[in-house]
Amino acid sequence: MAWMRGAAIVALSLTLFSPRPTFAAEAVGEAVRIKTEVIGAGGALAVSDPVHRDERISTSQGGLGQFLFKDGTKLAVGWGSSVTIDKFVFDDSDSVKKLTIKAAKGTFRWISGSSKSSAYEILTPAGTIGVRGTAFDFYVDPDGTTAVVLLNGAARFCGAGGCRQLTKRCDCVVAKRNGSITDPRRVNRSIFNTLGNPKALPFLSGSQQLSAGFGRFGMGCGLVAAVRDQRDDNKPDATRPANPGRAAPAPSPPAATRDPPSAPAPQAVADTPSPPDTPSIPGTPDKPSKHEGREHHGKHDHDHNDDDDHDDHDHNDHHDHDWGGPGRHAR
Repeated sequence: MAWMRGAAIVALSLTLFSPRPTFAAEAVGEAVRIKTEVIGAGGALAVSDPVHRDERISTSQGGLGQFLFKDGTKLAVGWGSSVTIDKFVFDDSDSVKKLTIKAAKGTFRWISGSSKSSAYEILTPAGTIGVRGTAFDFYVDPDGTTAVVLLNGAARFCGAGGCRQLTKRCDCVVAKRNGSITDPRRVNRSIFNTLGNPKALPFLSGSQQLSAGFGRFGMGCGLVAAVRDQRDDNKPDATRPANPGRAAPAPSPPAATRDPPSAPAPQAVADTPSPPDTPSIPGTPDKPSKHEGREHHGKHDHDHNDDDDHDDHDHNDHHDHDWGGPGRHAR
């Protein structure tokens, strides 16, 4: 009996002092929208499931997760993404002293909550995004190349090549692991070539739709039209519209359905051979000859295809810039 008592004490000691999963200790927010598949530390996430400090969240190639943290910060995680909630430290109120996330790859939208701007920090392989009361989209390529597009407020990106300030809506910087970083400039369609991925920044291009509260900053920055034009460029010439956004002219009817030529003028009838003369009955007037080939008028049906598809164009997007520079990333 003594050996059994000793074994029970050892088993109880192992249970009490064994390490526990750190993510389960503190819930820092919850999922408010899940599409397709989003995976957390405990498996697939559903709406209203909590998310925890130190938890890694990943999405499938068609996945979308929207998360609301305790201080009101919102984070949207687009398709093919991986992010870890690295630090989340509360103060005495409803705000946080520190909220840090590590974005390994993918596409994201960040909207700051009620905490001080200095409390927020986003870590990427190419550098750190500092938040200044801000909303912005950012993309992290698997090779570490990072693009940030400002939507509201201000932001600062710092990497091995120095720091850049984003102060205007649609300002964009692109940074690489080797320290190269562009100066802030307005984002345009060349960003997709620079990043080597037409699916980057899907919340701005409209490829992925966000729910109310997350999508209130709209799409815009000229990228909706850029994605549409890119789709048109991939169409065969026979189906590509000559001038997208305007009504195409009605096609001419096939030759078989066009109007037959008009009947010849009356004098042309005299040129045709006459039948042999036959004796006429005295006192009976000759019957007038019948003419064939009277005019036939066909009707044309005109289909008017007024395409009033209006995208979110920004009048300031008059010129495209090459974002690649010397460190252009080729896919």
